[in-house]
Amino acid sequence: MAENMIAFQTEEKNGWTLWAVRGRLDRMTAQEAGEKAEAVFAATKKMAVDMSGLEYLSSAGIRVLLRLTKLAKAEGKEFALVAPTGMVKIVLAESRMDMFVTIYESADELP
Repeated sequence: MAENMIAFQTEEKNGWTLWAVRGRLDRMTAQEAGEKAEAVFAATKKMAVDMSGLEYLSSAGIRVLLRLTKLAKAEGKEFALVAPTGMVKIVLAESRMDMFVTIYESADELP
């Protein structure tokens, strides 16, 4: 069932690898998302997670994002989050993710 709860798509934009996540990033999907994200991350210097299609983000999802943030810092890569909306935006704000990673309103804002 987890495969129906989350989907991924990768594209290039302004020199960034934009990894779009759609659906729910929670305890049921976090392991799959983390593995796929790390594979994409390993192949790029600049990665942004497009959250515009993300409907739900749990603490397990936050851990995936924090792991990517730590990897980026350790490897000297750029990492950002883009286009969170609704409850996902609220969860990011309440968890103070902006203290660890840059969050852009849209992919068009990526430097």
